[in-house]
Amino acid sequence: MSSVETVSALERRLNASIPQQAVRGEVAARLKQIGRSAKIAGFRPGKIPAKILEQHYGAQAHQEALGDALQRSFAEAVETNNLNVAGYPKFDIKTNDLNADLIEYSATFEVYPEVVLGDLSGETVERSTYELTQADVDNTIATLRKQRATFEAVSRAAQNDDRTMIDFVGKLNGEVFQGGEGKNYPVTLGSGSMLPEFEAAIVGMKAGDTKSFDLTFPDNYHGKELAGKQVTFTITLHGVEAPRLPELDAELAKAAGIADGDVRKLEDEIRSNLNREVSHRLKVRNKGAALDALLRVAKFEAPKALLEWEAQSLMKQTMQDMESRGMKMKGMSLPPSLFTERAEKRVKLGLILSDLVRKHDLKAKPEQTKALIMDYAQSYDEPEHVIRWYAADPKRMQEIENLILEENVAAWVMGKAKVIDKPVVFNDLMGNG
Repeated sequence: MSSVETVSALERRLNASIPQQAVRGEVAARLKQIGRSAKIAGFRPGKIPAKILEQHYGAQAHQEALGDALQRSFAEAVETNNLNVAGYPKFDIKTNDLNADLIEYSATFEVYPEVVLGDLSGETVERSTYELTQADVDNTIATLRKQRATFEAVSRAAQNDDRTMIDFVGKLNGEVFQGGEGKNYPVTLGSGSMLPEFEAAIVGMKAGDTKSFDLTFPDNYHGKELAGKQVTFTITLHGVEAPRLPELDAELAKAAGIADGDVRKLEDEIRSNLNREVSHRLKVRNKGAALDALLRVAKFEAPKALLEWEAQSLMKQTMQDMESRGMKMKGMSLPPSLFTERAEKRVKLGLILSDLVRKHDLKAKPEQTKALIMDYAQSYDEPEHVIRWYAADPKRMQEIENLILEENVAAWVMGKAKVIDKPVVFNDLMGNG
C-alpha cells in the first residue's frame, strides 16, 4: 500500500513499504553474480562459499538491492497514482531495522505543474516591421566595394576610411601600461578596431605629426586594470593611405560570385539575400515578443529540480563558450545563480509550448518543414545538397520542426493579443547599430 501527501504546490511525498523478501532475493542474486569474478585470498573465482561472499560483499549487495527495490517500488506507485514526476525523488528510509519484514520509506519529489495562462487579449505585442529599400541594396554594394578596396599613399591629412601607420605609447599615472605601446601599428580609421576617441585623435594628422591626448577607458572595458581610468596617449603618424574602391563592374561581380559578371544579377542576388535575412530577423524578434507575452500571463510555478538542471546546463554552455574563445576556465566555476532568471524563462516557456502544442495542434506540418528547409537551402550554391543534409539526420529535422513549432505558437499568440506594428531601423535590425 502507498499514500501520497501534498507538501506544497508542486512537492509531494510518497509513503510506501517494500517486502523484505523482495530485497533478500535480489541480494542473493547479486552475491551470486559477484562470486563469479570476485577475488578473495585462498579461493578461486566462482568457488567462493556463500558465507564468505556474504562477509565481504553482503553490505554492498544489500545496499544496491535496496536501492533498486526503492526505485521499482517508486515507479509502481507513480504509475498507480498517475503522477507526473519532475526530477528525481529524495528517499528516506523510515524503518530502523533493515532486516524487518517490511521496510517503510518515503520519497519526496516534485510534479509537473498544470500550465495556467491568463488572458492574452489584455496583452500588447509589438510586431516589428521593415520593408527593404533600394538604399539598403546600394549600401550593401558600397560595403562590398569597401571590403575589396586597395590603398594608395597620400600626402594629405588623415580622414575616415584611411589606413594609417602609427607608433603609440599609452601611460597610466605616468607609467606605460601593459599593451599600451605599439610600433608601426596599422589603424584603419572608422573600422572600430580601436576606441572611437583614439581613432578620432588620428583624424587630421599628417605624416610626421606627433600628438598627445587624454583618453578615458569605458567602465565596461575588458581590461579591468584600465576600466574607467584616464590615460595619456602619444601618437606619431608615419603614413596615410587612402582607399581606392573598385568600380561596380563585371570584375567586381565575378569576384562576388556572379560567374558571368552581370552587375544586375549581383544586385538581384544582394536584394534576395537581404530580403531573406530581414525576414529571418523579423521572425526572431516577433517570436521573442510573442513568447514574452506568454511569460507575462503565466500563472504557475516551475519545478525547482528543472530550474536547477537548466541553470547548470546554461552554466556549462557558457563556460564551454568562454573556453572556445580562448579563455582559461580550468579550475574555475560560475555560480549557477547567475543563470537563475534565464533558466526560469526557458523552463516555463518549455512547459507552455508543450502544453499549447498539445492543446491546439501547433506542431510543425510537413509542408512547413519542407518550406523552411527550402528557404535555408536557397542561400547556398547547391540547394539540393542542403536539403539532403537535413533529411539525412533526424536531429537536424527535429531542430527545424522545433523552430516551426515556436513560430506557430507565436502566430497563435498574435491572434489572441493586441498587436501593434512597429517599424524598425535597418541597422538596428541587422545588428549594425
